[in-house]
Amino acid sequence: MVFDYRKFADRFWTWHGYEIGYCAEGLDKNLDRPAIVLIHGFGASVGHWRKNIPVLAQSNRVYAIDLIGFGSSAQPKPSELAYTFETWGEQIADFVREIVGDRAILVGNSIGAIVAMQAAIYAPEIVVKTVLINCSLRLLQEQNQLDMPWLKRIGVKTVQNILGVREIAKIFFDRVRNRRAIGQILSQAYIDRSAITDELIEILLKPAQNPNAVDVFMAFVRYSQGSRPEDLLEILPCEAIVLWGDRDPWEPIELGRKSFTKFACVKEFIDIPNAGHCPQDEVPDIVNDILLKFATI
Repeated sequence: MVFDYRKFADRFWTWHGYEIGYCAEGLDKNLDRPAIVLIHGFGASVGHWRKNIPVLAQSNRVYAIDLIGFGSSAQPKPSELAYTFETWGEQIADFVREIVGDRAILVGNSIGAIVAMQAAIYAPEIVVKTVLINCSLRLLQEQNQLDMPWLKRIGVKTVQNILGVREIAKIFFDRVRNRRAIGQILSQAYIDRSAITDELIEILLKPAQNPNAVDVFMAFVRYSQGSRPEDLLEILPCEAIVLWGDRDPWEPIELGRKSFTKFACVKEFIDIPNAGHCPQDEVPDIVNDILLKFATI
């Protein structure tokens, strides 16, 4: 299968000298409503929203963007650019100001939900709402590591240090950037295995084969700094709607409910039944209906 990025990210924007891929649909729809901006999770790209964009664009302006380091966007080495939530938050805030040019609702999955909150904090004048889908709980963040038993904490640090050696990280990364390994990883994250298609595997596989992909992977695996979702929710300048696949094996829903519902900015916490870590792709009809419901201000 020949994978064509432009099937999904068919437009490009230059940010800090780097090429950023994105798509835009429904640009003539409901100009009085905020635009919807979709932000993918780790290792994913615009294509992970392929089941959502056409539906949402029937009645709304919709944008989806590849975070720098992923998908069709540039993959500079970490020595050139820090792969942090602050960097990605700045990227999205600038994208909304420069390309969207209007009020926006940010919708993020997994780490994309963290990015959405960071961008909302950077651009409170233009980001009016966030929708957080199976938000990363950042269990390996430094503050959270302090809550681990000491032996587990040492083990995590040891693994992070080992994967900080490029030769070792490349051996590990080479073992997971193939169709079989990606399929196995997806079979953990998805409850409905029929949603794990050849197209989905290609969406995740192709960017991982880029020359600097291992460097992006190393940078993120070793990144334990930055804010936790709780830290961002404490200062989030807009409301948040939280969606959560109730069978997510990576980010348990009960931890999310316990952590998130205590914040005043969280207006609703919605369980998505029989869904894993990426409900927007696994049960898109349910997620699309919810997003359309909250797409007005």
